[in-house]
Amino acid sequence: MEKRVSNAPLLSLAVDKTAAEPAYRQVYEQVRRAILEGRVAPGTRLPATRSLARELVVSRNTVLNAYDMLLAEGYTEGRVGSGTRVSGILPEVLLAARSAAVVPARAAATDAAPAAASTTTLSRLSRLTEEMPRMDQRARGGFRAFRPGIPEVESFPWDIWGRLIGRFWRHPPSDLVCGGDLAGHGPLRDAIADYLGATRGVVCGGDQVMITSGAQQALDLVARLLLDPGDAVWMEEPGYAGLRGAFTAVGAEIQPVPVDAEGIDVAAGRRLAGDAVLAAVTPSHQYPLGVTMSLPRRLELLDWARAADAWILEDDYDSEYRYAGKPLSALQGLDAHGRVIYVGTFSKVMFPALRLGYLVLPPALVAPFGRLRSVLDDTPSLAAQPALAQFITEGHFAAHVRRMRGLYAERQAVFLEIFADAAAGVLEAAPDEAGMHLVAGLNGGLGLTDRDASARAAEDGISAPALSAFYAGPPARQGLLLGYAGLSDAEMRDGARKLVAALIA
Repeated sequence: MEKRVSNAPLLSLAVDKTAAEPAYRQVYEQVRRAILEGRVAPGTRLPATRSLARELVVSRNTVLNAYDMLLAEGYTEGRVGSGTRVSGILPEVLLAARSAAVVPARAAATDAAPAAASTTTLSRLSRLTEEMPRMDQRARGGFRAFRPGIPEVESFPWDIWGRLIGRFWRHPPSDLVCGGDLAGHGPLRDAIADYLGATRGVVCGGDQVMITSGAQQALDLVARLLLDPGDAVWMEEPGYAGLRGAFTAVGAEIQPVPVDAEGIDVAAGRRLAGDAVLAAVTPSHQYPLGVTMSLPRRLELLDWARAADAWILEDDYDSEYRYAGKPLSALQGLDAHGRVIYVGTFSKVMFPALRLGYLVLPPALVAPFGRLRSVLDDTPSLAAQPALAQFITEGHFAAHVRRMRGLYAERQAVFLEIFADAAAGVLEAAPDEAGMHLVAGLNGGLGLTDRDASARAAEDGISAPALSAFYAGPPARQGLLLGYAGLSDAEMRDGARKLVAALIA
């Protein structure tokens, strides 16, 4: 076991570079424990980030990320770069934890049973999240290259957006100020229905559109609406972890169904769980592999849903960004029997903090969804919905999508050029006709699994999720998911250099 021990005068820290836990998390946990146990007194100045990084033989970003987490949670105060000290007045919850933490921490070496037993109080979902790919919310500011799904925000028409927000909210209608329709702002729902009909071939009226607080809430509400504990659900293998979490939360039994060059293998799904209640798919651009579901496979899936009286959840997460070939219509537009539930989001098209998504429900599910929402939820924030409705109806949304489609196509080409040069012999990526990320294969001669590679990248401030983490079972492929849409040419070059250096170190 390879360990580097710090000679810092106040702390004795160790970073185990063979551990699965990222180095920044190890530093954070050890400093936090020292504070809780009283080994570092309030007001004590922590070692400078540069000197601690040098002593631990890790990157400075590793220590910065650990210190940022301590600062965000109230363990420290001050500004990183000009001195970080242990908080003089700790929150009451920390004071209570301090007295309770001393004995278990000292006893851990001889008796690990209490810590292990405590996990039995967690839910099944909580335990499974340990194996699911995720982005630590506190670390987001420290990761830019190459986080998948992050759009270009510098080019967003902020002046138009700000004008629309101001235009509506200077004199808002009193009925909206006091609340609105559970399904969302009516004009926005109508605008979405018109837009989807024109661009994606979705057949619906505004009354079938339900506004949600992002796509993840939409997935969660669908799972609650349709699934009972023990119900079988088809999920693409590999597939989106957010779906796995939503289905697990309601007690569904997930049946991974392999994806091939034509999309989800419907014949395999029939063999594995023909009686499934729901099939969750990303037909326009399979996540994470990027495969497009063929027309015969789409029709086969619709035939299965009709015969099995099952539902299809169509996640159309980045359908706007197709760079080659004819735009594909949504699966929902082929559905003649009302079996498809369509999910979309504005987070990847506009900006993530908007936190608005939507569902297009079959007519038979509109009333049940309304009843469910009335007891579990409320309408999403109306602060942005009126402005978004105008943004769409006045043509600004379509114009922005067209600009970004051209920009992202250029950025994918630049990304491939940079990696062909900087990562030759280390990583290999092929062009994709759609999307905002590429899957890069690892050179087997590196002797690294993709999870090892992802962990190394994270230590140097690079986000590169492991493809194998998106499999529920043994992974058929390994690689790294690398987003390019939100990065400038310079950021891609710098990120590629850091990523390659981390992998060959």
